[in-house]
Amino acid sequence: MKRSARNPVTSRPALLGAVVMLALTSASVAAADDGRGPLGVTVTAPADARTARVGALFGADGSGRPDRGHFCTASVVHSPAHDLLVTAAHCITHVDGKLFFAPGYRDGRAPYGMWPVGEWVLPEGWTADKDEDSDVAFAHVGEVDGRRVEDVVGGNRFATGTVAGAGAVTLFGLPDARDTPVMCTDRPVARGLTQQRVHCPGFSGGTSGSPWLNGSGQVVGVLGGHQRGGSTADVSYSVVLGRAAAALYRTATGS
Repeated sequence: MKRSARNPVTSRPALLGAVVMLALTSASVAAADDGRGPLGVTVTAPADARTARVGALFGADGSGRPDRGHFCTASVVHSPAHDLLVTAAHCITHVDGKLFFAPGYRDGRAPYGMWPVGEWVLPEGWTADKDEDSDVAFAHVGEVDGRRVEDVVGGNRFATGTVAGAGAVTLFGLPDARDTPVMCTDRPVARGLTQQRVHCPGFSGGTSGSPWLNGSGQVVGVLGGHQRGGSTADVSYSVVLGRAAAALYRTATGS
């Protein structure tokens, strides 16, 4: 599962940046549908509007300040209150205490600040029995200097009802062995009716919760689900975002 190195028993093997970049020589070179480059190749993500909305989750130290090591990935999604994140439900299963979100995290810096994570919104299927088909969660974040996170970095639309394989998706994630985000574009395929998978090398521990964005910049998947995201760094999973995910979003936004 793609959890953090802080939980080594359940983590994927951590891959160093050099190993991630080796994927350039071995992955498919088919053209991506949205023109962003070849399929199945993982590279360092540029600092732009897309990656500003994706960030790392941090725990708190004994004084209540952000811990040094990050774990899991989350991203800002549009909401009426402009304060909502989406990630994988399994990212918070063993987390106690205060959390922080650092959008656009890169090179050990949080260019848009550290945002305190508040209320989590989890599906009943996850809270009842850790159902892998319910591995999606939302969280509200507090204001920083009187500003809301979506007003600072923007937010992607959370889109449900998309058929797996209808188009290529781009994954953005923060492996816990790196301080720079990675990205990869490929076409997902269905795994039964409730899960989808994609081949993107180098999405190791820490990338759980990574958004899958379609060509319109909508979140159509969240890295998690089967095997809590996958048992190897080369194949990643997401719950198919259907009616249950839509209902969870409505609960999170009060709409």
